[in-house]
Amino acid sequence: MATSITDIEKFAKQLDANYNVFNEETLKKRRIKHKDIVPLIEKATRNGKIKQLKLGESTEGRAIYLLKAGTGKINVLLWSQMHGDEPTATQAFFDIFNLINNKGVFEKEIEKILSNISLYFVPMLNPDGAELFERRNSVNIDLNRDASRLAADESIILKKLSDKIKPDVGFNLHDQNPYYAVGNTNKPATITLLSPAYNIQRDINENRKHSMRLIVLMNRVLQNFIPGQVGRYYFDDYSPTSVGDNLQKMGTSTILVESGECQNDTERQYVRKLNFIAILSAIKGVSDSVCKEIDYKEYMEMPAIKDAKLFHLLIRGASIEKAGKIYTIDIGIRLNELNNKDCSGFTIESKIHDIGDLSHFFGYEEIDAKGLKVSCKNQKSDNNNDFLLNIGDSADFVLTKNDKTEITIKNGRVLP
Repeated sequence: MATSITDIEKFAKQLDANYNVFNEETLKKRRIKHKDIVPLIEKATRNGKIKQLKLGESTEGRAIYLLKAGTGKINVLLWSQMHGDEPTATQAFFDIFNLINNKGVFEKEIEKILSNISLYFVPMLNPDGAELFERRNSVNIDLNRDASRLAADESIILKKLSDKIKPDVGFNLHDQNPYYAVGNTNKPATITLLSPAYNIQRDINENRKHSMRLIVLMNRVLQNFIPGQVGRYYFDDYSPTSVGDNLQKMGTSTILVESGECQNDTERQYVRKLNFIAILSAIKGVSDSVCKEIDYKEYMEMPAIKDAKLFHLLIRGASIEKAGKIYTIDIGIRLNELNNKDCSGFTIESKIHDIGDLSHFFGYEEIDAKGLKVSCKNQKSDNNNDFLLNIGDSADFVLTKNDKTEITIKNGRVLP
């Protein structure tokens, strides 16, 4: 009996229910470095089910590894952290390796997948960027804009690998900022998906249709976990220097995955689990040829992700005074992560990102401040000795009523 989309959804729910069995608990924070994954690669390849190969070295001499599982005729290439500060899928890879090596749970399903598919994982393409938790490599090249020139050592390594294995399907795995919303809703774009173009005309050939169908499958799975928080990246103009576009051009059905945030998930550990579930569901879909029953046009019906409409904190309808006159304003606050000295952790720095009519924006957290006045005497005063908020200021102020403090905002957070 043929596998259906419903079967894949059931498989995804089982993955969710058993996730704690496979979760690689040594990776709990986003700021992971090369030294953190090397022992895990040794662990993943210890029993021989997963093979490891050193592909080469980064500009600063850190080894870039390939992990391979399966003997099937369908080649699937997955690479993560080509941007050093985008590690969500990297962590999910090690959860997947634990699943592949597990005896008992999902053993038959994995055996079938590995008999149909050869899986090629590059967990950390840009280890130098990961060391500093920065997007670019150590000579400031954006690896995802280097597919044509191939100036970076890391870009050459990925290109040689793709030329050698000629992948049928490719997963280009990234993180995105937390401020994108799904369509015109207040829901964060927790997962954004794209089937990249392969030419200027943005034509849709069979390879691109296949990636669109896989995205539809991933979307249907993810809707069971984060309803309304998945979308399609609106920008699909052909980019001749981008890796995904070039792979699509060379005949690989390529899927871009951008991982955002959920409420109260700064370290993106829940989103990591969603990567684990969505990637494995898509792989099973490839193995079982599920995509034949999917209409690729459903991809076009997914809501577009294009606007950064979210704030961490949005204060609506507050009043502020200048020269004896009262003005009504909304205040949008975003929180920035500042790396510590060795880039292993961070501190939070709040910023007032926007002021004015923000009625078409949303917040992870919102305050109805109607009837409340902004008091910010810690801020710099103007010539009239009025203390005003300014864009770029730290979000440290209080909301008062009849000169009594009602709400205190400290470093962008609402104090209890």
